Amino acid sequence: MAPLSVPSESVEAAVAAGPPILSDLRVVEGSAFVAAPLGGMTLAQLGADVIRFDQLGGGIDYGRWPLAPNGRSLYWAGLNKGKRSIQLDLRREEGRELAAALIAAPGPGGGLFLTNFPPRGWLDYERLRERRDDLIMLALEGEPDGGSALDYTVNSASGFPLASGPRDLAGPLNSLLPSWDLVAGGMAAVGILAAERRRARSGEGELIRLALSDVAFATVGNLGRIAEAALDPAEPRRDGNHVYGAFGHDFETRDGRNVMVVAISHRQWVALREATGIAGRCVGIELASAADLDTESGRYAARDLIAAVLRPWFAERDLATVREQFAGTGVCWGPYQTFRQLLEEDPRCSTANPMFEAVEQPGVGTYPMPGSPLRFAAAGRAAVKPAPALGEHTEEILAEILGLSAGEVGRLHDTGVVAGPQ
Repeated sequence: MAPLSVPSESVEAAVAAGPPILSDLRVVEGSAFVAAPLGGMTLAQLGADVIRFDQLGGGIDYGRWPLAPNGRSLYWAGLNKGKRSIQLDLRREEGRELAAALIAAPGPGGGLFLTNFPPRGWLDYERLRERRDDLIMLALEGEPDGGSALDYTVNSASGFPLASGPRDLAGPLNSLLPSWDLVAGGMAAVGILAAERRRARSGEGELIRLALSDVAFATVGNLGRIAEAALDPAEPRRDGNHVYGAFGHDFETRDGRNVMVVAISHRQWVALREATGIAGRCVGIELASAADLDTESGRYAARDLIAAVLRPWFAERDLATVREQFAGTGVCWGPYQTFRQLLEEDPRCSTANPMFEAVEQPGVGTYPMPGSPLRFAAAGRAAVKPAPALGEHTEEILAEILGLSAGEVGRLHDTGVVAGPQ
């Protein structure tokens, strides 16, 4: 198979020229699952000192799938890269007191708190703000009224599971990808940075509330689907693997692989038409369908005929030949890959891509580990760091951030209020 190419980065872009871009910020994170840990990791990979606190023995996501062969959570390791970890007994008043002190610890870049724990009791914003007036707290929640919701329950209401899947599918089709958690995690990082920028100008703190359902339904609206439902009474029908509103479809190659081909722009359409040699047959499609294939809507209207004309071209070629014949043509396409094929065949998911480094995750092993996808021309990329062992930094955080003596830290260990790495 002809290899995919990965654009090389200059030395300046690939290697951090100085301190990471957010190295002056300290964020405390109390979290579980995807959105909040992802928000914290996003900031950590840009250089912020992100300190995650967990209940002794780990939070409810500490053992979540997927798992390494030895039972360690690859999920937890993947979403906590580059952070520091402290274990506290949050069921005890003294443990909660330490977490609150850490959240509100002094310092110009501190006082930033990201959580998806219920913002009440000892985590109430006004109560924490008594310790630090300029505290910035971002509270992720399921519903705007504080009700419970997860990506899966929000997604079920979003409309997409009933608009996705084969044309003859009767029931809903869930997605394995936690899309709304991912969007919310990125938005949480943006919210923290926006509030910190305002604080730098005004000196004022901020409470930011971000509901997962608001993230989902805002996105549905931003993509035009709410407006479409309001203005057109007809429900869009399921359309299999066709791209909505443009031409795009999957095709099987001679060797049993599948590829996705998309022609949204006119340039992409011309490239696909010329590379596959179907220009002559497109005249017949236009006559049969009365659709103008030079327009996006015309190609969508004639999508089944276009797919039928293209299908034999792919069936006559194996994936390597398709890759070879599309190289340099401007055709927009990609192979379907399992996770293992992605790892073994695609250099974009290897150290050939400067975003990845071969890093050892303690207790798990060495594997290609991604850093931040953001590429700063001047600041470069920060080095990729593994997730910490649970409680790996307990002692240094208590001493460095809270100023506790070795004797005080020892007492906390002896009384079971804190714990170090397992």
